Amino acid sequence: MPSCSRALIGSLVLLAVAVTSAADFPSVDKLPSHPGLPDPLVMLNGEKVATPEQWTQQRRPELKALFQHYMYGYLPAAPEKITSTVEVEDAKYFGGKATKKQVSIKYHPDAPAINLLLIVPNQRTQPAGVFIGINFCGNHTVVKDPAIPLPTTWIYKSCPGCETEKATDAGRGGQAEVWNAEQTIDRGYALATFYNGDLDPDFPDFTNGVHPHYLKPGQTTPKSDDWGAVAAWAWGAQRVVDYLYTNKDIDRERIALVGHSRLGKATLLAGALDERIKLIIPLQAGCGGTAPSRGKVGESVKQINDRFPHWFDDEFTQFNERPDRLPFDQNCLVALCAPRPVLFANAVEDTWANPDGQFEVLKAAAPVYRFLKAGDLGAEHPPEVGKLLDSQLGYFIRGGKHSMTKEDWLAFLAFADKHFGKPTGK
Repeated sequence: MPSCSRALIGSLVLLAVAVTSAADFPSVDKLPSHPGLPDPLVMLNGEKVATPEQWTQQRRPELKALFQHYMYGYLPAAPEKITSTVEVEDAKYFGGKATKKQVSIKYHPDAPAINLLLIVPNQRTQPAGVFIGINFCGNHTVVKDPAIPLPTTWIYKSCPGCETEKATDAGRGGQAEVWNAEQTIDRGYALATFYNGDLDPDFPDFTNGVHPHYLKPGQTTPKSDDWGAVAAWAWGAQRVVDYLYTNKDIDRERIALVGHSRLGKATLLAGALDERIKLIIPLQAGCGGTAPSRGKVGESVKQINDRFPHWFDDEFTQFNERPDRLPFDQNCLVALCAPRPVLFANAVEDTWANPDGQFEVLKAAAPVYRFLKAGDLGAEHPPEVGKLLDSQLGYFIRGGKHSMTKEDWLAFLAFADKHFGKPTGK
C-alpha cells in the first residue's frame, strides 16, 4: 500500500502515516458536501496549501491516495523489472519512412504480455518523441499489415472484423483512419500502441487479464478499494513507458499519452500518477475522466457505475446519489498532472461527455498550474469549434460525434509541437 497522508474519521485530522485499510478513510456520511468543484489547493482537513513543497510533499500524495481509495482502486507498485522481446522488426516500413517493431512486454511471469506495436520515423537527427495510444480493437486494426498478429483474447463486438468476440483478418487496417499512423510518422513522432484487452478484457469479470495475478495471498475476489479496469489500462500504459525508457530511439522527455472515451479516462489517470508521461491527451473521456462528477449534463456517477461496475472500485458506488461528497473532482486529477501540459478534446454532438463541463474542470485545475508557475488555461470560455487552445491546459472541440478522427490527430500533433518543440530532421 503506498505511503500517503491519512484521514481520521470524525475529526478529519491528517497524519503522515501509511494507509493500511479502508477504515483509515471516512465513509461517505462523514465527508463534507462540496456542491462546487473542490479546491485542489485545500487539504482534506481544510488547511490551505501554502508552498510548492507542501503541494509536493503533502497535498499531492493525499490526492493520489484519495483518488485510488474512493474511485479507481489502488494500482500495484511497478514491477521490479520488465522483459521485452522484439518479435518482428521491419526497417523499411511505410516505404522506408519508418521502422516497425512488434514488442512483447512481460511484467509478471504468469500474466498475459502487453503486445506493443512501435513505429518510429527513420528520417530524424535525434531520438523521437512518441505518442503512446491505447487502442480498442487490437494492433492489427491500426495499420493494414498481414504481419501484425491478431489478438487471441476477447475483443469488442463493434470492432472491425470481429466474429464471436474474436479478431479475424477481416479487421486488418479497420481503424487506420482512427489512428492515422503514417500522418504521425510524417510529422516526426513515433507511435506506440497496444490493445486494452491485453491488460483487462472490458467486462465485469476479474478472473482474467492482469487482476488475478495481483491478488494478495488467500484473496480470491477484489476488496472494495482494489483496482478496476480503468486503473488496469492506466497501469499498462505505465509499463509501456517502462519499456520506452530502455529504447534509445525514443526521447524520454517527449512521451505523450492519448486515449479515447474509457481509454481517455485511463490516459488521464496514468498521466496524473506517472510524471514520466510528459503530455496527456484524454479524448472525450466524460464522466470518470475529464467531466465533473458533480456535473448535471451527460452521464452521472450512478449511471456509469450501474452500466460499468468493473471500471472503478466498489468504494466509488458510495457516491452514486451523493457525488457532492466526493473529497475531490476531476479538476484535482488534472492538477496532479501539473506542471505538464494536458489537452482535453471533444466533439460538439458528444453531449454525453459534457464538453462544457470539461472546460470548467480545466478552469478549476488552473490555480495549481498558476501556483506552481507552470502556465495557465489562458481563456475564460471554450475556443471556437475547430480552433485549438494550445496553452498549458489546452482545449479543442470539433464538429461531429463521439469518435477519434484525423482532425483530432492534427490537433494532438499541433499541441505536441507547441509543448515539445517541432521534431528536427524533417
